[in-house]
Amino acid sequence: QVQVVESGGGLVQPGESLRLSCLASTSLSTHTMEWLRQAPGKEREFVASISWTGGSTYTGAVKGRFTISRDNAKNTVYLQMNSLKPEDTATYYCNTELRSFIWGQGTQVTVSS
Repeated sequence: QVQVVESGGGLVQPGESLRLSCLASTSLSTHTMEWLRQAPGKEREFVASISWTGGSTYTGAVKGRFTISRDNAKNTVYLQMNSLKPEDTATYYCNTELRSFIWGQGTQVTVSS
């Protein structure tokens, strides 16, 4: 089964930026990929998706601040997060639109002054 490894999280102050990476153990070229996040005590929620053709969608809370991209040659999906807010604090995960990959450990993003 396909595994993913998320990385790039950390502790930042409000207004700062991070870039998350999601590396898969197989080609991503035919998959719509998604980033999701889960804050403590809350359900996992959709953040952004990118189709195999490069079309992207975002949840309203991050639109204009986050950018999802992909590098199929590197089997990697990215999430550029700018103007981070405390409410973006969560563990971030990636998976296919159909949840066909094994969930990774996620990468923790903490936004705090």
